[in-house]
Amino acid sequence: MNDPVLDSEKNPVGRIRQFLTDDHRRLDALLTAAASCSSDNERAAYDEFRRSLLKHIGIEEKILLAAAQRLLGKPLAQAERLRLDHGALAALLMPLPAPSVIRAIKAILAAHNPVEEGPDGVYDICERLAKDEADDLLASIRNAPQVPTRPNMTSPKILDAARRAMARAGYDPSLLDDN
Repeated sequence: MNDPVLDSEKNPVGRIRQFLTDDHRRLDALLTAAASCSSDNERAAYDEFRRSLLKHIGIEEKILLAAAQRLLGKPLAQAERLRLDHGALAALLMPLPAPSVIRAIKAILAAHNPVEEGPDGVYDICERLAKDEADDLLASIRNAPQVPTRPNMTSPKILDAARRAMARAGYDPSLLDDN
């Protein structure tokens, strides 16, 4: 029987999808560990989630989608959808974490991640487009820098901006309402 790890080292197809899908699982675990951000440990998990999600979005926007557009000669059909989701997620990372913010982030990620991870998802499409450049693309992804962040702040303007970004992306802004 073939060893999938060894096969993936011999054959780079699927390595980009695997790397980024594994990162999704890591992000999901951090967000779960953040719970309601009511303890120091939960807040530390959320802070790591926030930094990591911004880096992940940067990888997709600046490396993956940019490479796909260069190789295809036009943006991927899914690029607009992903960018709207990325904008909504980034807006939700601005306010202080609260149960409503975490609920909204989870709702967006639940719809967003399958578009990227599926067998014919964005990750596979990008990898097929890259062909001989897949190893270089994966190296760029692995070496992507952290994104600088500022402290979280909550204000009516920040929450209104997050609601507008969610609505633009097709999500229910009432997810940010306290229940």
